[in-house]
This record gives sequence, structure tokens and C-alpha cells, in this order.
Amino acid sequence: MNLPNALTVFRIALIPVFVAVFLTPFRGHEAVALAVFLAAALTDLVDGLLARLTGTTTELGALLDPIADKLLVAASVVCLVGAGRIPSWVAAVVIGREIAVTGFRSMAASKGVLIPAGWAGKVKMNLETYALAFYILGPKALGGWFVIGRVMLGSAVVLAVASAVEYFVKFGPAVLGKKLSEDEKPAGPSPANPSPRRSRR
Repeated sequence: MNLPNALTVFRIALIPVFVAVFLTPFRGHEAVALAVFLAAALTDLVDGLLARLTGTTTELGALLDPIADKLLVAASVVCLVGAGRIPSWVAAVVIGREIAVTGFRSMAASKGVLIPAGWAGKVKMNLETYALAFYILGPKALGGWFVIGRVMLGSAVVLAVASAVEYFVKFGPAVLGKKLSEDEKPAGPSPANPSPRRSRR
């Protein structure tokens, strides 16, 4: 396993550490949880940069990197909902968007349609990371500065919906209108030629 992929795996390993620290009520647990969260977010920047600089991009890295990002965001959002800092509907929008877009990308990939990341999705991811950092510390620790986190989270939610709509509108006709070739279809009996069954007498 190369270094970029190792960093991605390390980011995934930090997720349960973050959850455990954030949910354990010891003095300063929010600051420690923020440090773990930022360390995980930093590996996202470093592993991608290293992979491009060293030319060590792999299929495993391409698979694990977005999964690690989504797991980190989802775990953070769920913890913050449990702590009463984020409304449940925000979690539903953020996590639901990721599931919908990931499923749509998988469908597109199975039909040979490549969907590149749009600018709205990239900005959304950055805003989510910064906003979650504010919410992890909480309004008591940040005081009036916490309003910045609220603005960033609201913007991230808007961009989450907008970027999902952009993907579906822009690539939906190409993905939904393209049929799988014979080589791409899953093995098994087709509806027109079902497997023989014993006749009932």
C-alpha cells in the first residue's frame, strides 16, 4: 500500500476515535475532538496532493478517498445531531444527498458515463468541513464567532442541493437514456428467455 492510500485508511481509522472523544464528556473533549477531526480532514488534502505529485494514483485510492470523506462528514453530522447542535433535517439533506449522488455516479459508471466533480460540489465539501469544525467546538466556546459556522453550514446545505440537482439535470438524460451493452449486462437468464422450469402436472 502506498503512502497516499495509507493516509486515506488512517483517515477512516480516525473516524471512530473522533466519535468516541466527542461523545465522552470529559473536560476539553470538544477541543480534542476538533483536533482529531482536523487531523482527519488534513489527510484528505495531503493524500490527494501526494498522489498527484508522485504519480501514485490507484483504483483503490480512487475508491477509498470519497468513501472516507463521506464517512467523516456523516459521522460528524450524526454526532452533532445527537448533541442537539444541528437540526435532524440538515443531517437528512447532507447524508441523503451523498447517498443519492453516489448511487447516481455508480449507475453512470456502469454505463460508461464519467461524471466529474463540479465546482458546487467542491465548494460544498470545503464549507461542510469548516462549518462542522465550528459546530464541534460549539457556541459556548466560540461566542459571537459561531455565527460564521451557521452561515457556512447554511451555504453548504444550499450547495448540497444545488450540486445534486446539477448532476441529475446535466447527466441524467445521458445516464438514464443509455442502455447497457450485452457485455455489460449481468449474467443470468433474461426475462425473454427464462430458465426452464419443471412443468406442473
